[in-house]
Amino acid sequence: MIARTAPGPARRSKRVLPGFGLTMGMVLTYLGVIVLLPVVALVLKGADIGPARFWAIVTAPRTLAALRLTLLAAGIATLVNTLYGLLMAWVLVRYEFPGKRFLDAMVDIPFALPTAVAGLSLSALFAASGWYGAILEPMGIQVVYTIWGVAAAMSFTSIPFVIRTVQPVLEDLDPQFEQAAVTLGAHPFTIFRRVILPAIAPALLVGVTLSFARSLGEFGAVVFIAGNLPMKTEIASLLAVIRLEEYDYNGAAVIALTLLAIALVLLGASNLLQARALRYKGKQA
Repeated sequence: MIARTAPGPARRSKRVLPGFGLTMGMVLTYLGVIVLLPVVALVLKGADIGPARFWAIVTAPRTLAALRLTLLAAGIATLVNTLYGLLMAWVLVRYEFPGKRFLDAMVDIPFALPTAVAGLSLSALFAASGWYGAILEPMGIQVVYTIWGVAAAMSFTSIPFVIRTVQPVLEDLDPQFEQAAVTLGAHPFTIFRRVILPAIAPALLVGVTLSFARSLGEFGAVVFIAGNLPMKTEIASLLAVIRLEEYDYNGAAVIALTLLAIALVLLGASNLLQARALRYKGKQA
């Protein structure tokens, strides 16, 4: 009698794209030349300055004021983008109405529009003689040359990140979970908080982080509406440009490296939280 051996584990078929080595090499070369080398050069330039000089530049009153304004305005813009971006994505996914495709296309305008044009447009709108400014100024609300103008410009250029990251997740969300919650007697807000929000939380977190990082580095849309007053409405990226114009390459490198470090920390924290959320979601499934 011949004993039958248990079948071994099935071997996975290798799925290799044609030309994988060449395409991967081109991708890595592009990332290395366009992304990695400039970042490494900036880090090396900052390392040559020395810790004492680096700390002196970062803690200078003008630098601290610019960083404080940039972070605060980016935080305000991100908060607005989180609420409005989620609402906009919800409307585009859950409702049908005339002009929906046009509205969906309008979301990408900040990506295509030059930031300088956006800054000029916002300055004209919020000026005392502009459409918005003529209404806000008599009420004592000034936007141009204030932090609110900076936040408005940052919000305009970074809002698509939240919408475009949340929108596809909402489209793929299975409506059966919401229907089951309705049959159990859950209220609409409870359904959103307990069913929908946990499902879209990782994508929303990514969009919010990208929006904040984009706001930190915004330049063209801000310089026209901010007024660029030192210690008041001067953003960090503009201060770095000013240091370059003054041939203070060390000062420009330190400011740029500080913004880069903040952005990298945010992206790292976002990826970590997203991984934990996905891991928790997998355990709950």
